[in-house]
Amino acid sequence: MAYLPIEDYGLIGNMHTAALVGRNGSIDWLCLPHFDSPSVFGAILDEKKGGHFRIYTVRERERDSVNCKQVYWPETNVLITRFLLEDGVVEVIDFMPVGVPQGEPGFRQLVRRVEAIRGSVPMRVECYPAFNYARDAHRTELTADGAVFRSANLTIELNTRVPLEVKDRGGIEAGLRLKQGERATFAIRILDDKHQGAPAHSDEDGQALLESTVAYWHAWISKCTYVGRWREMVHRSALTLKLLTFGPTGALVAAPTCSLPEAIGGPRNWDYRYTWLRDSAFSLYALLRIGFSDEAGAFMRWLEQRCHERRPDGGLQVMYGLHGEQQLPELTLDHLEGYKGSRPVRIGNGAFNQLQLDIYGELMDSVYLYNKHGAPVSYDFWKELSGLLDWVAEHWQMPDEGIWETRGGRQHFVYSKLMCWVAMDRGLRLADKRSFPANRERWLRARDDIYLEVIKNGWSEKRHAFVQHYGSDALDASNLMVPLVFFMAPNDPRMLGTLNAICRDPLDGGLLSNSLVYRYNREEFSDGLAGGEGTFNMCTFWLVEGLTRAGRTDRSRLDQARLIFEKMLGYANHLGLFSEQTGAHGEALGNYPQALTHLALISAAYNLDRTLNEQ
Repeated sequence: MAYLPIEDYGLIGNMHTAALVGRNGSIDWLCLPHFDSPSVFGAILDEKKGGHFRIYTVRERERDSVNCKQVYWPETNVLITRFLLEDGVVEVIDFMPVGVPQGEPGFRQLVRRVEAIRGSVPMRVECYPAFNYARDAHRTELTADGAVFRSANLTIELNTRVPLEVKDRGGIEAGLRLKQGERATFAIRILDDKHQGAPAHSDEDGQALLESTVAYWHAWISKCTYVGRWREMVHRSALTLKLLTFGPTGALVAAPTCSLPEAIGGPRNWDYRYTWLRDSAFSLYALLRIGFSDEAGAFMRWLEQRCHERRPDGGLQVMYGLHGEQQLPELTLDHLEGYKGSRPVRIGNGAFNQLQLDIYGELMDSVYLYNKHGAPVSYDFWKELSGLLDWVAEHWQMPDEGIWETRGGRQHFVYSKLMCWVAMDRGLRLADKRSFPANRERWLRARDDIYLEVIKNGWSEKRHAFVQHYGSDALDASNLMVPLVFFMAPNDPRMLGTLNAICRDPLDGGLLSNSLVYRYNREEFSDGLAGGEGTFNMCTFWLVEGLTRAGRTDRSRLDQARLIFEKMLGYANHLGLFSEQTGAHGEALGNYPQALTHLALISAAYNLDRTLNEQ
C-alpha cells in the first residue's frame, strides 16, 4: 500500500487521542490511549511495518474504477468516506464517541460503520496493528465478538459481528458484500480495568453512538459566536482545535502526529504531540474571540498550573507533556523508514529544555485578555505572574533559541525581545487594571529599555525592515507580530517598510512566494539543521493580519490581505484541514493538522471580517 499525500487524511478523535483516516479508507495513525502514547496503527511512518486498519472496495471487473470522496458530517467531527463505483456506493463512517461514561457502549472506542448506499459492492477489511511504534510483537485471538490483539503492554479488541480470519503478522482480514441499506459495524477498544467499556458491535449500538456523537458536536459548535465571512472555515478550525484538546487537563497538543517531514526525504521531522505554552496562549485569544469561554478557561487553568511548577532558575519550560511532564527526551526510531523515506523518525522533543524568551509575552498577553474577556485572575495566580515578570526583567537581555527552536546556537532574536516587551507591558496593564501590588518601576524601566533596544538593534536601514536577530539583515516572518501586539502602529513607516520587505519574492530578498510566506530565508540564516522546508502556514495568516491592520488607513493593503487570505484557504485540504507547512506543489508538509495554523486562521478571519465591515 503506497503512501497517501499528507493532505489526503481526515481527523477523528475524542479529546484523549485522534486518528488519521485516509481517502482510501485506511486508518494509518492512531496512538492509544492518549495522543502521546505509542502508536497502534502507524503506516503513515512506515507503510510496511507501521500497521493499519483499512476498509476498502474490491473491484470485480477491470473496467471498474473507484472514486473516493471524504466529507465531515455537517458541523461535526464525524468523518464519511464514500466509495463510488458504477455498480454501487458504499460509505464508511468513522468517529470516536464523546461524553460516554465508563462501562457504557462506546467508551473510549473508535467506531467504523460500513453501509451500502446503492447497489452491492464487495468490500475488504484489513486490521494489522503494530504495537509500540511496531516494536512489540502481539498474538491474535478470534472471539465470539471479533478478535483480541495482545501485546506486552497493551491489549485491544476489535468488536464486530463480521466473520474474521487471522493472517500473517497477527493481522485479521474479512470480506464483506452488503446489499443496499445493509450495515456492518467495527469498533476498536482497549481492554483493561481503566478503559473497559461495553461492546459496540451491533448495528443498533453503532447507530445510537453515531447519533449521540453528532448531537454532541452540534451542541458544541452552536456555542460559536462567529457569524462573519468564511464561517464554515472558522467552524472547521474550531472543531479541529477541540479535537486537539486533551480533555482531562485542557491542554492543547500542537498536532496529533510525529515525524511528518517538513520536506520529503529530509531530516526535519519532529514530535508535536505535546503542549507548548505558546500554543495554549494563542488559543486563548482565538477561542475567546469566537465565544468558547469554557475552553479558554480550561487552557488558563492549565497555564496557571504550569506557573506553579517553575524551573529551579525561576523560569518556565517551553513545552510539557499532556499531564504536565517536564522531561520529553528525544529518541529516534531507526527501524521505521519514515513517511516516504523521511528519516529519522523522532519521538520526544529535545526543544523542551531550550530557552525561548517569547513564551513569557505570549503567556502574559493571554492572561491579560482572559482577565478582560473571560474571568478575573486570582491573587495567588498574580503572585506567580509577578515572579515571572521579575524573572523576565532580569533575563530579557539573554540570547535564546527563539520561536523557531533553532539548533544552530542562541541569538538575540528580535521576536523574543518583542515578546519580552509584551510581557512587561501586559503585566503593567494588568496590575493597573486590578490594582495589584507590583514592581512597577522595575517593569516600566525594563519595558522601555527593551523597546529602545529593539529599535536600535532590531532595525535594518539597509533592508528598511525589522530583521531576525541583532547584527543580521535577514528577514523573519515572526516580526509580522509587531503591530498585532501593539508594539508599533500598523501604519508606522517602520512597520510598513517591514511589510513591504516581507511581501517581496524570495528571489528579490523577501519571504512571500505565490501568496505563501516562508518563516525566514535559509540562505541568509543557518538554523543548524540540514534539509529544506516549505512555507509556514501560520506566517501567511500573520501576514493577512498585518496587512489588515495597515489596511484600515490604506484600502489597497486591505484588498491585498483579503486576496492572500482567500488564496490561502485554497491550500486547505478537501476537509478544510491545514498542516504546518505547504510545499512548492501545494502539498501539505509537517505534522498534521497543526493547531497554530488553525488558531491563526481564526484570528485572521475574525480581524479581516471586522475590518471589511468597518470600511
